[in-house]
Amino acid sequence: MSTENDGGVRSVQRALDILTLLTEDRPVVSIRDVTEATGLAKTTVIRLVQTLEQNGLLWGTRSGYMAGPGLWRWTHLARSSWELPPETRRQMRDLGSRQRETVNLYMRRDVFRVCVAQQESPQPLRHVVHVGDELPLWSGASSKVLLRDASEALLTRIARTSPYGEGHVKRLREWIGEAAHDGWAVSHGEREEGLSAVAVPVIGRSGAVVAALSLSGPTVRFGDEAVARFAADLGDVGRQISERGFDHPLSTG
Repeated sequence: MSTENDGGVRSVQRALDILTLLTEDRPVVSIRDVTEATGLAKTTVIRLVQTLEQNGLLWGTRSGYMAGPGLWRWTHLARSSWELPPETRRQMRDLGSRQRETVNLYMRRDVFRVCVAQQESPQPLRHVVHVGDELPLWSGASSKVLLRDASEALLTRIARTSPYGEGHVKRLREWIGEAAHDGWAVSHGEREEGLSAVAVPVIGRSGAVVAALSLSGPTVRFGDEAVARFAADLGDVGRQISERGFDHPLSTG
């Protein structure tokens, strides 16, 4: 690869690094913020920021630079491509309202599960995973249902990412078998102490598991009676989503 090409890729990465500095907690960044965060020379930062501003990806204000109007087009495109149907979102809201725990919808991507939708619990003490977050597949109720159709090669790769090594495959198989038999899965403190979850599969048109619908929260609220209630409600909603036909870009990836 040529030096010019290397420089072009490097410039793109640097520009993306600048954009990722913008968050809900920090909607505006200054040139000083960018130079301190990236370690780039001030002249380089100014050149990159000016290019981003010229293309509408940043907007200059008196206090610094914020997300530019050019991002609206990409935001609209992403929402229209990735957002769930209104009926599915309504069902997740209703489920969260009934059970008062956080509702998550996960899909598998390689050795991770990705949160593609969420309805937060209304309770002060709750479990929150942001949409787009990637979590490991070696534990958790959602993983147990998502991996029902996984190959041995994939399970081995997932096990290698766990703290237990390749020997964890045996435990994964046990969990997957139990979830397939029961139609739902539960986890208590497997990934994070004090956190529990119950999950059911969402089935695609081909009959394969394409997503996992879960309720999660503090373990103290996930006793046997609550788990049974959660599993029953999740099962009903999961079947309705499956019957209507679940479609999402990750399901074809």
